[in-house]
Amino acid sequence: MKNLFILGSPRKSGNSKNMARAVASGILQSTDNNVEYIYLNALNIRPCQGCGGCNKTGTCVINDDMQELYNKIDEAHRLFFVSPIYFYSVSAQLKTFIDRCQAQWAQKYLLHRTQTRTIIRSGYLLSCAATKGEKLFEGAELIIQCLCDTLDIHYGAPLLVKNVDKIHAVQNNMGIMADCVQFGTHLIKNQDSPTDKL
Repeated sequence: MKNLFILGSPRKSGNSKNMARAVASGILQSTDNNVEYIYLNALNIRPCQGCGGCNKTGTCVINDDMQELYNKIDEAHRLFFVSPIYFYSVSAQLKTFIDRCQAQWAQKYLLHRTQTRTIIRSGYLLSCAATKGEKLFEGAELIIQCLCDTLDIHYGAPLLVKNVDKIHAVQNNMGIMADCVQFGTHLIKNQDSPTDKL
């Protein structure tokens, strides 16, 4: 199975990236799985222009690095949307990526194009934040739920970590790292039941 990690942090080795790598190590315990990381901050992805260019064709008219990601999104069995929390939302890098999925929204809701698939596809939010706010992840979850609906994939139980402020806070916390590995292992053992939680 293809596992695509969309990394939204501007840091190359930040806390959310380390969460993703630990989750991937759990997934890779099954030889039927492979993993690919997309580091958004290294790509040239322009914001959606709201031009309506995709409304009739379902294809984004902006010619940049996002064009290479559309096929990767369609081919992945599991998609992991990985981001720190900034102002109670996902990073600008990830939000730009999400907004450029307007073309997929047009395909589904304007052109009524859907793909028949033989396997359940799932999407997951992997996120961490420096503070402890009660509603800290609500904004990010709503965004990813909407994205998963647009992409016709099930929204699975998220992996959310609070109170990790320092750069290596996740990497240096063996308990968090173990939970991340278990999260990945849980997915391959439970066949991605969208409502399953650890």
